[in-house]
Amino acid sequence: MRARSTTIQGTPGSVAATTAFVRDEVMPQVRAMDGCVGLSMLADAGTGRCIVTTSWQDAAAMDASREGVRSAAERTAELLGGTPELEEWEIAAMHRVLEAPAGARARVTWLRTAPDAVPRAVDAVRLSLMPKLDDLPGFCSVSIMVRRAEGLTVAAISYDSGEHLERAGEGAREFREEFAPAMGIEVLDTAEFDVALAHLRVPETT
Repeated sequence: MRARSTTIQGTPGSVAATTAFVRDEVMPQVRAMDGCVGLSMLADAGTGRCIVTTSWQDAAAMDASREGVRSAAERTAELLGGTPELEEWEIAAMHRVLEAPAGARARVTWLRTAPDAVPRAVDAVRLSLMPKLDDLPGFCSVSIMVRRAEGLTVAAISYDSGEHLERAGEGAREFREEFAPAMGIEVLDTAEFDVALAHLRVPETT
């Protein structure tokens, strides 16, 4: 499966209106496109940074949707007050135990390795991190997406509340500062978001 993420660094005061726009206008439009599986949105009301992700059955469906999604992304970015950055990904793994409820939060970590080492980065998350997540209070889901040619991996882990996100923070720190460097994986960035919309609908692919 494939995914397209639209990242917008916008105005904090516009996040609520943009979330409503994506929910009421963009999501029905995109989900009506052939091969679309779903849509999710992460938002940081404090900084104005938002990430809207659409999921697709395969690369052909994602390719066919490119212009339609770009138009929706531009309208969303205009409302939020920023410039859209669109990136296309392969969905390497998805594990979900609970649908994200209202008030859910997510931690997103961007990783980089040599292109031929992307499978190792994915395995590092799958084998070292994912088995521990099921036992954490409030854990909802984890997704891993990759851009193999560029050596990029992004892992998003969601919890049912900000409290449970914070309680899992030590494990996340250990992964970023100890385990990943030992595996030759560079941590590019990490950020926390509200799960504004949780309708990505990607099936289990661990």
